Amino acid sequence: MSQEEHFLGRFGQAIAGKRTRWVTIIVWVALVVVLNMLFPQANSQTVENAPNLAEDRPSVVAEKLAKEQFPNESGVPALIVFHREGGMQDADLTKAGQIAEYFTATPLPNQTLIPPLHKLPPPVLKQQLSEDGSTLVLPIFFDKSADVEQLKESIELFEEKTSEIVGGDVFEASITSGDALSARVTGPVGIQIDATGLFESADVTLLIATVLLVLVLLLLIYRSPILAIIPLIGVGFAYGVISPVLGWLAEQGWITFDSQGISIMTVLLFGAGTDYCLFLVARFRQELKEQENRFTALRSAITGATGAVAMSGFTVVVSLLALLLAEYGSYQRFAIPFSLSILIMMIASITLVPALLAVFGRASFFPFVPRTAEMQRERARKKGKPEPKLKQEGKLGRAVGSLVTRRPWAVTLVTLILLGAMASFATQVKINFDTLSSFPEDIPSREGFSLIGKQFSEGELAPVKVMVDTEGKTIDLKSGLEGLDYVSKVGEPVKGAVDPNIVAYDVEFTMNPYSNEAMDRLPDLRGAVEKSLADAGVTNAADNVFLGGQTADQLDTKETTESDTARIIPVVIVLIAFILVVYLRSIVAMLYLMGTVLLSYFSALGIGWIIIHYGMGADFIQGSIPLYVFVFLVALGEDYNIFMISSIWEKRRTMPLNQAIKDGVAQTGGVITSAGLILAGTFAVLASLPIQVLVHFGLITAIGVLLDTFIVRPFLVPALTTLLGKRAFWPGKYEPVAEKHELTS
Repeated sequence: MSQEEHFLGRFGQAIAGKRTRWVTIIVWVALVVVLNMLFPQANSQTVENAPNLAEDRPSVVAEKLAKEQFPNESGVPALIVFHREGGMQDADLTKAGQIAEYFTATPLPNQTLIPPLHKLPPPVLKQQLSEDGSTLVLPIFFDKSADVEQLKESIELFEEKTSEIVGGDVFEASITSGDALSARVTGPVGIQIDATGLFESADVTLLIATVLLVLVLLLLIYRSPILAIIPLIGVGFAYGVISPVLGWLAEQGWITFDSQGISIMTVLLFGAGTDYCLFLVARFRQELKEQENRFTALRSAITGATGAVAMSGFTVVVSLLALLLAEYGSYQRFAIPFSLSILIMMIASITLVPALLAVFGRASFFPFVPRTAEMQRERARKKGKPEPKLKQEGKLGRAVGSLVTRRPWAVTLVTLILLGAMASFATQVKINFDTLSSFPEDIPSREGFSLIGKQFSEGELAPVKVMVDTEGKTIDLKSGLEGLDYVSKVGEPVKGAVDPNIVAYDVEFTMNPYSNEAMDRLPDLRGAVEKSLADAGVTNAADNVFLGGQTADQLDTKETTESDTARIIPVVIVLIAFILVVYLRSIVAMLYLMGTVLLSYFSALGIGWIIIHYGMGADFIQGSIPLYVFVFLVALGEDYNIFMISSIWEKRRTMPLNQAIKDGVAQTGGVITSAGLILAGTFAVLASLPIQVLVHFGLITAIGVLLDTFIVRPFLVPALTTLLGKRAFWPGKYEPVAEKHELTS
C-alpha cells in the first residue's frame, strides 16, 4: 500500500467508520445550524448595480465630469412612453401634464429632474408628440447612486399614482389597442429594473427545476429512491453552508455578487456537486460486489475515489478563481461565489456523503442491492432458488474500450474530424453587448424601446453625451455634429455649472444605442469632435473630449471584456496544465488532455452557434458568454478526464496498458455518462428561462459537457493514450506488465 493509499484509508475510517460516521453527520448539521443562525443568507446581500468598469475607463471619467458640471442633467433616466394607437387625445396630454405637475411638486425617492410638461402651452406640448401623434415620451431622472431596489420602489410609486391620475392601469394596457392609453417604462432605469426582475424570478424557478431534474435523472440511472436522495442531501447541506458564508462575506464588504451570479451558482452546485457524489457512489457500488463488510468496502471506495474527486474539485476552484484577475466587475464578482461553492461541495462529497453511505450501507441501492458473489449464492440457497449467474456489467463500456485499443488511429481521426468540423463554426460566432435584446419581447422596457424606435429615433433611448473643454474659445460643434450621417438629433449646448468652458451636447444616433453599429461610430464621433477643437486652436484636443452615456459604457464594456478574455484564458490553461502535471506526473498526458478539452470547447461554441443562429434565428450571443463557457467547460471537462485517466493510471500498475485502458473506460464509462447527463441537464435548465443570455450560456455549456461525455472521454482520450503507449507517461516512469488475455472483472 502506497503512502497516499494509507493516508486516504485512514481518512475514510475517520469520517465514515462505524462510530465516526455519526460524528461527521453531527458536525455538518451543527455547522449548518450555527452558520444560518449567525449570518445572513446570500440572497439578502445581492447588489445589482455594482460598478463593472474601472474608474479610469473613458465612459466612467465622462460620467464623473457630467455629475460635477451638469448636476441638474446628471442622473439615470427612466423614459415613460405614453402611447395610443389611434393618436393621443387632448385629454391624454392634459393627464400627462398633471402627472408632470404632481411629481414636480412631490418628487419620487431619488428623483432629480422631471420636465415641466404642465407649464407648456398645448400647441408646444403637441410638438413633443411623435410624427403620427400617437406617442409621448416623459423622461424622469434619478440619482445614479440609487440601487435597483430603490429605483424599483420609485417606479412602482410612479405607476400607482399615474394610474390613479389617468383613471386606469395604463401600464397593463396593450400597446396595440387603439381604444386605450398605454404606458411603458423603458430607458436605463426600466431596463435595469426588468433585468433584475427576470433574474430574481428565475432564481426560484431555476432552483425548483434543477432539483427536480437531478432527482428524476438519479432515479432513472440508479432506480433507487434512497440513492437519489443522498446526493441531494449532500448538495443541500453544502448550500446550507455556502449561503450564510457568502452572506457574511458580503455583509463585511469583502465581496459583492448579484442575483444572476447566485442563480448560476445554484446550477453549478447541483450539477458539479452531484457529479462528485456519483464518482464516490459508483466506486462504493463496485467495492460492495467484492467485499462483504460495508465499512471495509466504503473505506476502499474512499481510498480509490477521493483523490480524483479532490483533484477534480481543486481544478474547478482554481479555474474559477482566475476570474479574480478580470478588470470587468461582473467577472470578478462571480469568482468567489463559484469557487467557494465548488470547494465546499467537494468537501461535502468526501466527508458527508461517505458518512451517509456508511449509515445506509447496501440499503442505499435498494431495491437493486449490490452483493458479493458469495452473498448472492447464500441468499439464493436460503430462498431455495438456483445459484444465480453472475452478470457481466458495463458491456457497452467494454465494447468501447476494446474498440479504441484495437483501432486507435481510426477512432482518433474520426473524432478529430467530427470535432474539428464543429469547431470550424466557432469562427462565425458574432458578439454583442445589447442587454435589451436578451429580454422577452413582451417585457415592458423592450416594448417601450420598440415604440421609441418606431415613433421617434432609437437613439433617443440613450443619447451620447458629448462634453468638451473649449478652453474659452467659441466653437460651434452643433452644426458639425448634425452633419454626421449617423446622427439624428443634437441638443442645444449647455455650459458647465462649475467651469463654463466645459460644454455638453446630447447626441442621438439613428440606430439602437446598444448595438455594435452604434459602438463602432464612437471613434468616428470622437475624431470629428477632436478635429473641430483642433481647428479652433484648442491644445491637446484629444484630452479635452469626453463621451458619456450608455453607448460609451457599452464600448468600454466590450474593450474590457475582450481584454479580460485574452488575459484569463491563458491563465486558466496554465493553471490546469500545472495541476495535471503535478497529479499525473506526465507532461505528455497533460498536453493531450488539455488539447482535447480545448477542442471540445471550440466544438461546443461552433455547434452552439449553429443551433442559436440557424435554428433559433439569433444574430448574436452576449459578449460574456465565450469566457464563461470556456472557464466552465475546460475546468469541468478536465473533471471527467481526471476521473477516467486516474483509473487507467491506477490499473496500469497491475496490468498491461491496453488492458488498463479497456478496464478504465469500462469502469468509469457508466458513472461519467450518468454524471455528464446530470451536469448537462442542469445547465440545460438555464435554456428554459426567458433570458436570452442564460439560454445561450446554458445551451452551449450543456453541449460542451455532452461532447466531453460521449466523444472526448470515451473515444478520443483513450485512443490517444493507446497511440502514445508508454510515451503517455513521459517524463514519469512506466513499468510494463505482462499481457493478460482477459479483462479484470
